Amino acid sequence: MSAGELSGRVAFLTGAGAGIGRAGALRLARAGAVVIVTDIDGARAAAVAAAIAADGGRAEALALDAAEDAALVAAIDGAAARHGRLDILHSHAGIQRSGTLEEATAEDMDASWRLNVRAHFVAARAAMPHMRRQGRGSIIVTASNSGVQYDRGMIAYCTTKHAAVAMARQIAVDYARHGVRVNALCPGFVDTAFNAGFERQMGGRAALEAYVAEAIPMGRFGTAEEIAEAILYLASDRSAFMTGHALVIDGAECL
Repeated sequence: MSAGELSGRVAFLTGAGAGIGRAGALRLARAGAVVIVTDIDGARAAAVAAAIAADGGRAEALALDAAEDAALVAAIDGAAARHGRLDILHSHAGIQRSGTLEEATAEDMDASWRLNVRAHFVAARAAMPHMRRQGRGSIIVTASNSGVQYDRGMIAYCTTKHAAVAMARQIAVDYARHGVRVNALCPGFVDTAFNAGFERQMGGRAALEAYVAEAIPMGRFGTAEEIAEAILYLASDRSAFMTGHALVIDGAECL
């Protein structure tokens, strides 16, 4: 992948202050994109933008709660207005609430739905007019390998991740003729702070590591940088004929 693969393109990211989101922001910037880094923690977003600038890239930082509809739409429209275009949306922000049917609460389900499904819908809806006018664009929705399998004791998380995959596919079908591609990114276990829910559910870090070693055929966590390569693939013309796909990267855990 050449350094300028995404030169001239503008990427808007949610949940990009840490973990997979951060790695994706850095990778898109290294490929030449102007990256709008947003995160609920503005300081984290600023730190990522600063790292991109230090590496010679271009980035903006914005504190943004992706669960706030009006703020999310305004941020996407503002980015498109400032730069005159919007080429890539990576709607990544998400939440993990554990529990079976009797353990999880309705509030757990509502919170999961709001961020894991509704926020992706709102972001994609805001981005689509800009991309449709251009006749091209790539929307990446972060789901999970939990969106193609079933996790014990994770009803809110698993339900909403399946919904995210279905939504990405539906948007892809509706907008393929407009040149806008929509795909779901489905990582498995990546060693980031986002695993806290699974870690608590399993009884601690040692138990989680034992699960990963046994349940994942490759016997290890993925890295954020490995997932970032998939983000770049979906964002770039390398995946020009791919839309409506759930790209699973999980060391064969779901098989």
